[in-house]
Amino acid sequence: MAEVSKVPAPAGLRGSRCGDCAVTVYPADDACPRCGRATSPVALSAVGTLWTWTVQRFAPKSPPFVPPPEGFRPFALGYVELPEGVRVAAVLDTDDLGSIQIGMPLRIEPSNGVPHAIPIEEA
Repeated sequence: MAEVSKVPAPAGLRGSRCGDCAVTVYPADDACPRCGRATSPVALSAVGTLWTWTVQRFAPKSPPFVPPPEGFRPFALGYVELPEGVRVAAVLDTDDLGSIQIGMPLRIEPSNGVPHAIPIEEA
């Protein structure tokens, strides 16, 4: 797996961490999914690696999906693994579905719904 830096998300990708069993989750939750104890808010890294992905080739049910004015286009969805061990579901923002590879570095951008992940160009 590619090494990624721990860069906090500018808009605040927020999760929560259990003080007793150290489980970290996204999105944040008041209770730990493992032991049920209270959690504390934690800022998560903005950069991770693609763990797995798929392509949505048909329009989701509406509502809640609102088709864009130019009509539906297939898009990629994936899980981005962060250094904290959390896997975040995200829309993969790329026009080239053929360029997507497991392990590629991505930057997570929080949104009002599902976060978006943008490929990071390797130097």
